[in-house]
Amino acid sequence: MSKSPDAFRTISEVAEELDLPQHVLRFWETRFNQIKPMKRGGGRRYYRPEDVELLKGIRHLLYSEGYTIKGVQRILKEQGNRFVTAVASGGATLLVEEEASLKQAVPVEQVASQPRPKAEDGNMRSTLQAALTELLECKRLLDQVR
Repeated sequence: MSKSPDAFRTISEVAEELDLPQHVLRFWETRFNQIKPMKRGGGRRYYRPEDVELLKGIRHLLYSEGYTIKGVQRILKEQGNRFVTAVASGGATLLVEEEASLKQAVPVEQVASQPRPKAEDGNMRSTLQAALTELLECKRLLDQVR
């Protein structure tokens, strides 16, 4: 028998649904104030459907999009829970500039040593996207020096 979509989920059910260990969910509770499962006697956690959706969004940003915990915290602060939930379902996207500033910084030496994409490879959009990302990273590094 499966639960109703509106039913509360235990940490083991959420961990299985998100394909994550339970300790990761507990750790995320310490890093993201927005994750507040209901706790019953004995400390058992029960996640509301909206908690599960938010966790899906956080998981997507961290694991699929490559954001750092600080980057996701900033997105939650600036854009809110609904935005993060929508990102996981494909209902929202981040601007390229925000994306570059929220992902982990790459050392200049590493950026400089990477091969440059060639325009004749056929995908001009990805070439321009890579160049823009590199320029934004350079700008971020220059801003740090100032």
